[in-house]
Amino acid sequence: MATRESMSHLIQQCEDAIRCAQEHYREGSLQEHYNNDDYTKALQGLEGTYQDICKMAQFANSQQREQLHRMRLQLQQVQNTMILQGPYQNTQILE
Repeated sequence: MATRESMSHLIQQCEDAIRCAQEHYREGSLQEHYNNDDYTKALQGLEGTYQDICKMAQFANSQQREQLHRMRLQLQQVQNTMILQGPYQNTQILE
């Protein structure tokens, strides 16, 4: 079973990765140009966090796995939106 502290840390990491990706995406869209390095780093951050969730799920109990699953879905939604919309599109879908 995963410890409460490790779960809390991972959930915070997920929220931070999502927030960071949304901010980078929103900034680039408002300026009508985008720093591809920041865009790529934001997507890599989301992917790295996604992989961390998958690893943690192996050691989690059923309640923790459910919580991780919800976070994984949120990460995937932001990833998919960023990929499908591209760096130059409107940000309304991310909010």
